[in-house]
Amino acid sequence: MRRGGRFQPLHMAGWLFADMLLVLALVAMGDQGDPQAAGKRPASASSAAGKKARHTGPRAVVRTPVKVAVDAQDGDGDGIVRALRAATSRYRGRQAAFVLTFGRHTDPGAGGRYAHEVNALLEKARPDMFRAATTRDFWKGGASPGHADIEIYFYTY
Repeated sequence: MRRGGRFQPLHMAGWLFADMLLVLALVAMGDQGDPQAAGKRPASASSAAGKKARHTGPRAVVRTPVKVAVDAQDGDGDGIVRALRAATSRYRGRQAAFVLTFGRHTDPGAGGRYAHEVNALLEKARPDMFRAATTRDFWKGGASPGHADIEIYFYTY
């Protein structure tokens, strides 16, 4: 029996919020592309006119990153660009969604600055690959300054 003889709508607010959150989660999950199915698609074949095959469905991000390493002196922009081009040459034609860069150094500040320097030169090294990619700078402990470990998350196509 209800206390005071009145229905308290506030008691239902928690359940209503939980139900709405569940619906939003289901809608969000149903709206995502399938990166595994996109990986099974045939490679985009070029026709005689040089047109690329059209992709259908939403583009997603591959969950497994491509890991590369860069070795170049801190402050040597041209050396960093050359190292980035060499490290990413086998991934030409792909577009990065986001990039996590870990600058190695004994000092966290110096490692983070090196990671930031590398990320600032990504688009110069490979404009088509890194245009509009989201980047994050991190420090990774280590005694080898001038080294960065990079994790690249590519789009499915």
